Amino acid sequence: MEPILVEELQDLGAASCRITAGGVHFSGTLATALRACLWSRTASRIFLSLGRTHVESTGDIYSAVHSIPWEDHMAAAATVAVDWNGTGSGISNTMYGAQLVKDALVDRMRDRRGKRPSVNPERPDILVNCHLARNEVEVRIDLSGGGLHLRGYRKEGGAAPLRENLAAALLIKSGWPAVAGGGGAFLDPLCGSGTLVIEAALIAADAAPGLYRTRWGFTGWTGHDRTAWEELTAEAKARRESGMNHAPKCIGYDGDKEAVKNARHNAQRADIQSVVRFETRMLRATEPEHGVKPGLILTNPPYGKRLGGTEDLSALYAELGDTLKRHFPGWQAAVFTGEPELGKRMGLRAHKVNMFYNGSLACQLLQFHVEPDRFVNRDALDKRASDIELDRAIRRGAEAFLNRVKKNMRTIGRWAGREGIQCYRLYDADLPEYAAAIDVYGEWAHVQEYAAPSSIDARKAEERLHDMLTILPHALGIKKERIVLKIRRRQKGTSQYGKFDDQGHFLEVQEDSNKFLVNLTDFLDTGLFLDHRITREMIGRMAKGKRFLNLFCYTGASTVYAARGGAKATTSVDMSPTYLEWARRNLALNGFTGTRHRLVKADCLEWLPHCRERFDLILLDPPTFSNSKRMRKSFDVQRDHVSLIRETARLLAPSGILIFSTNRLKFKLDEKALSPYRVEDMSGMTIPRDFERSPHIHRCWKIMPAD
Repeated sequence: MEPILVEELQDLGAASCRITAGGVHFSGTLATALRACLWSRTASRIFLSLGRTHVESTGDIYSAVHSIPWEDHMAAAATVAVDWNGTGSGISNTMYGAQLVKDALVDRMRDRRGKRPSVNPERPDILVNCHLARNEVEVRIDLSGGGLHLRGYRKEGGAAPLRENLAAALLIKSGWPAVAGGGGAFLDPLCGSGTLVIEAALIAADAAPGLYRTRWGFTGWTGHDRTAWEELTAEAKARRESGMNHAPKCIGYDGDKEAVKNARHNAQRADIQSVVRFETRMLRATEPEHGVKPGLILTNPPYGKRLGGTEDLSALYAELGDTLKRHFPGWQAAVFTGEPELGKRMGLRAHKVNMFYNGSLACQLLQFHVEPDRFVNRDALDKRASDIELDRAIRRGAEAFLNRVKKNMRTIGRWAGREGIQCYRLYDADLPEYAAAIDVYGEWAHVQEYAAPSSIDARKAEERLHDMLTILPHALGIKKERIVLKIRRRQKGTSQYGKFDDQGHFLEVQEDSNKFLVNLTDFLDTGLFLDHRITREMIGRMAKGKRFLNLFCYTGASTVYAARGGAKATTSVDMSPTYLEWARRNLALNGFTGTRHRLVKADCLEWLPHCRERFDLILLDPPTFSNSKRMRKSFDVQRDHVSLIRETARLLAPSGILIFSTNRLKFKLDEKALSPYRVEDMSGMTIPRDFERSPHIHRCWKIMPAD
């Protein structure tokens, strides 16, 4: 970004611009510095340098700071805060460096003015910044008073949003100022909270990015020229008013209604809504609006390091490329990504590639001319390779698997469609030689191959797995990038929730009227136990006006059902911070927040004896086995279920109901030991149709206090 910033500063009247690591030094009048604060689109902060000194020790640093005439820069009653960057010369951490500078500054002010300024870390009158590198300390006043990327318009943001100054730099590098000057339109087809669209509109309308900031660092500085600032802002307002009349349209689409809503709010706060337009629209439905002049498409789609796995997102990039080629010939396009390999899936040849950093993440800006001579026929190549692989799989004997999956789609798939069920078990080792469980999650397939026994030839097992993965896209009508594979082995000596990967890609699915986040890649289980669908529905029907407790709550799916059903209050207990955060997100996704829905991080076995509350409805669905390091002792559901149920039932209100469930194979409930309670076996009625081929997949009981 530094070369972009140099050009920008020079246009603003700066002189002697010199690039340094992560910044630009320049000189000029005070008006130049104020103009840079107001108009720079790419700078993060503007500092007034008070001097640079060679230092060998903390004493040298103290002396250097103390020698600065702070009384010329701040009033006696002013408040102060200090930012420190760097180590060395006796400074081993930033807090110590900041404290040392603060001491030197306030000692100087006390000596000269007889009063020590107070510290205000949140809203200081003077924000001092010190940078130490190679035994040189530079002391500076932050004229911007905080990051200039904080324009003041973005209150709502989506996942992994771009900083506003980075967005502006990408637009400048992509040639947007020239495109806008020629009347070309701007489009971001994956706009999220709208940062790129709004920054594009500010550039096109000649609107100063800092015009609506309410706080500046220079207002508490005694050297501030109020008259010069008022003249600069008056000029900026006039330029903005004129520019708004000539700015081309800046458009943003996104498939997420909430993101589009946030984008509109952000545009309203930026007072730029007459230039921009946001609309809920899926990528595949994106096309140029009637009457707009071809211009620039710039987008920042998700990429593996931030929001999803590379394989999962390959289809998105392919769809983006197809959309550009089909509907936007003659446009300029640019894609900002942290995973350049994904860019190759677009089927376009980039004519220019620029390196940027999004925080610490190395990213590339891929620039394209959307012209037929730059198209790559990716689909034809992929289809030919896929057809060849399918023919090989069938010749090896996999036609029976293909036919069975198609048959299940005609029966189970159609049933799920009629019932509005988006996530269901399609296939469960129906053919023993193709031993896998296949679950459908909307337009995705989650494949769990059961590890082959040692008696099966390893090469043959691998060949059959390859054939399954080859056939599924054809049988299910989904793209191969949306098939996720796991090898499922019996869990021994650990928790049932083993971790596979760390992609952090969550997919939003719907069950009944509830929304859930599932993760198909990172864990053995996805976050939604499909065989417990009926149990969740039952809890939702029973929960109205009840106090609900969810023990071993996992990702809180049953808690969401209870909340939707009108529970008076919910408490969800789990010792995993990962799953509790997941549960919190599931609740929030459905609009359930606040103190009525409590999440407790605790080992349930230790939490239960200390709980003094009473609950009307309790779900107890413990793991089959666990010896997690966070637990004081191991747990085995067959061995320990009686004591666990008794301890849990102690929390029931007089007419309360405990739902106990387990997925342990061959589990036997010790009803004799539970004779003080009324026990009703509900296992048969809680097995969904898509799991009827595996009627023992779980057991479920209703347990109530005896009359």
